[in-house]
Amino acid sequence: MDQFFKLGERNSNIATELRAGLTTFLAMAYIIVVNPLILSAGGVPMTAAVTATCIGAGIMTIAMGFISNRPLACASGMGINSIVAYTLCGAMGLGWQTAMAIIFVEGIAILLLVLCGLREAIMDAIPVSLRHGISIGLGLFIAMIGLKDGGIIVANEATMVSLGSVTDPVFLVGLISIVATVILSSMNVKGALLWGIVIASVLGIPLGVTATPSSIVAPLDFSTFGAPFMADADGVMGVVKALTTPALLLFAFSLMMSDFFDTMGTAMAVAKQGDFLTDEGKVEDIKPILIVDSVAAAAGGVFGASSITTFVESASGAADGGRSGLTSITAGVLFLLAAFFSPLISCISSAATCGALVYVGFLMMSEVTEIDWSDILEGFPTFMIIIGIPFTYSISNGIGLGFIAYVIVASVTGNIKKVRPLMWVADAAFLAYFLLL
Repeated sequence: MDQFFKLGERNSNIATELRAGLTTFLAMAYIIVVNPLILSAGGVPMTAAVTATCIGAGIMTIAMGFISNRPLACASGMGINSIVAYTLCGAMGLGWQTAMAIIFVEGIAILLLVLCGLREAIMDAIPVSLRHGISIGLGLFIAMIGLKDGGIIVANEATMVSLGSVTDPVFLVGLISIVATVILSSMNVKGALLWGIVIASVLGIPLGVTATPSSIVAPLDFSTFGAPFMADADGVMGVVKALTTPALLLFAFSLMMSDFFDTMGTAMAVAKQGDFLTDEGKVEDIKPILIVDSVAAAAGGVFGASSITTFVESASGAADGGRSGLTSITAGVLFLLAAFFSPLISCISSAATCGALVYVGFLMMSEVTEIDWSDILEGFPTFMIIIGIPFTYSISNGIGLGFIAYVIVASVTGNIKKVRPLMWVADAAFLAYFLLL
């Protein structure tokens, strides 16, 4: 094990790697609850979503450990799962099978770009400020969903949105989850987000918000596996519809763009904590990481778990001493074990996850300091992405608004040469997408 994982070379040992793996799992474990709750809003069976989430995260995290030998863990990505449930299945009325097919298509597209060496070229073409803007906008979007699920904000015909009723049990559970998560995180408690969900769920029982579980363990439900190749309500195989509908192909492109930025940023964040970031700011041996991450995105569609991506919470395990793939393998095994507890997980209400979503949104807001707001070319397009994502309730819409704004501002400020060819291609694709909406 020492030779395979290079533990001695990286000044680590088995005990440290196992502990770091547990830390990473605890930091990420909220996804076991949050992802199924979000996907169930799009029609995905709850128990099957739990199985898909845990098995998908477990398999791909173990694969990341063996192939990249870095302390990176994978699970269903926050934000894209919301697109699946609320945009593709909700606003657009697609079957969840077709939504997973779109995830599968974008994952395959990313994998081809990695194998051709184009993924890094595309990343280089996107201004750094816009990459930060996507993360920030996604953070606001996630926090907004959490506040809605927790009854903290509600729809209002006069003001569009307003504060929920403070006497509503759902509001109280949502508030408890936020307070508990913030307090535990401030105390540096490992797994604070997960414990916040547990505390809110327990206190939600007397309030009538949390259902009582009928059992603790149950057999796995594989009914979502192979989702892209299932027929939806229209009787059309999901992957066929995804590949033959121009609007859906553009949507797959938009999701692909989101996956680009998320993974690159995550890899750098974990590399910094795990001592595999070069002096030039590049991640050592990044290609194996990108290959596994790309396969994970496609696999997420196949499992019915939404796009599986590298989690920034992996940095917690790296900060706890994890230096090798053994950290990832440990976290992956724990995800596989968690798959058997779907009845217990299914009884947790979405209100109890409010704190986790809001806190993740808070963490993603930290990148706002990386933007030069005094430079209109850097600031305004980024601002359009940040407000566009939550205000239009669509990540792809927000990204498109920011990309188009960047080209316009660059054109009128004499910075047209800063717009790289691939940015023009992206803008053309977004213009076509908006015209087809």
